[in-house]
Amino acid sequence: MSKTHSLTIMVLSDSVGGTAGNVVSAAMAQFPDVAYEMKNFPFIQEEDQLYTVLEKANNFKAIVLHTFVDTLLVEIIETYCSEHGIACIDVINPLIREVTAKTNTMPQHKPGANHKLDAKYFDRISALEFAVKYDDGKDPKGFLEADIVILGISRTSKTPLSIYMANQGYKVANLPLMPESRIPDELWKVDTKRLVGLTNEEEMLSNIRRERMISYGMDPETAYSSKERIRREIEFAEDLYKKLNCQIINVSSKSIEETSAIIIDSLNND
Repeated sequence: MSKTHSLTIMVLSDSVGGTAGNVVSAAMAQFPDVAYEMKNFPFIQEEDQLYTVLEKANNFKAIVLHTFVDTLLVEIIETYCSEHGIACIDVINPLIREVTAKTNTMPQHKPGANHKLDAKYFDRISALEFAVKYDDGKDPKGFLEADIVILGISRTSKTPLSIYMANQGYKVANLPLMPESRIPDELWKVDTKRLVGLTNEEEMLSNIRRERMISYGMDPETAYSSKERIRREIEFAEDLYKKLNCQIINVSSKSIEETSAIIIDSLNND
């Protein structure tokens, strides 16, 4: 189906602009048939910079999202947008005002405060290094140190999920499963609450593997992509998951973000 309509959405920020950008992506995912362009204008900290960008917003008839915490810049953008009939969405200040009211605590009004090099930042760096070191079953000893151990046959998104969760501060190791491979002894020593088994639908896996072979310039019709082989791998993996009594997630219709949220929710509820 061809996309209808066309929108320009401008993200204005006195820092990176990632917060509002994520909001735009999440909202526009609800409108798959609407074409849009997101323009990001980060690190706006001077009035003249802001006015220049606002003039562009007016010319584009854009929807404007902003995450300014400087009260003067907030006042400028709200006044300008009101006078020119520009749709303007303040992503962060309504929550800041509510927190102030509930806690009687004044905010710092410091741009980019969530990007400072604090302990959480270095925890994420450490977790990313851990995920790379213990990716693809490189060293089973990492299973005993990991917050989460992800299991799965080929093309079930083990590595992307590991990296995504590492970026949230979790130490994640993963192990590829094949019927011919020996299961490391360390795996049986891991708390089952920290084990996650990924699976997928046979047809989808076959298509993914065929496309991967084609991308390598190879014949897609191989044992690797055959449904018989995939069926055997799925049965092997799911039998192992039952023996381990671990959480099982079918990723066939889930994004990395959704799978991660399910895992984190399970960890938090234990």
